Amino acid sequence: MTAYQSGTPIEILMVEDNPGDVRLTQEVLRDSKVHNSLFAVKDGEEAMHYLYKTGPFLGASRPDLILLDLNLPRMTGLEILKKIKADQTLRAIPVVILTSSQAEKDILAGYEAYANAYITKPVSLDQFSHIVQAIEGFWLEIVKLPRPV
Repeated sequence: MTAYQSGTPIEILMVEDNPGDVRLTQEVLRDSKVHNSLFAVKDGEEAMHYLYKTGPFLGASRPDLILLDLNLPRMTGLEILKKIKADQTLRAIPVVILTSSQAEKDILAGYEAYANAYITKPVSLDQFSHIVQAIEGFWLEIVKLPRPV
């Protein structure tokens, strides 16, 4: 039984410092066929507090999927990714890098740090909406996500 069938929402953590990208992602996912809950944090330190349920995130839910920007204040997305994949309690959470960087070195570094996907943000709002819908279709409808026991 999928999370959608059981009524349990898919928990998504978005690590993104651009409020416009967060807002657009929320709008696209709001119309999703799959019941989901998106929570956004604006930098790497907040992401780590959220994942470890510390500081202001004591009651945070464990995400089923992480959407991660690379260019973040206080801690880069790559640093966050490496910490997640080095932690036995977090490493099974799929991490999709969603960033503006098209640099080959960033793509390679993302995959070398065990990102599950690397997606470059398009410039136009329509294209960005299409990308979020594609992420939704694949990661929320097709893929079986590991659920904590």
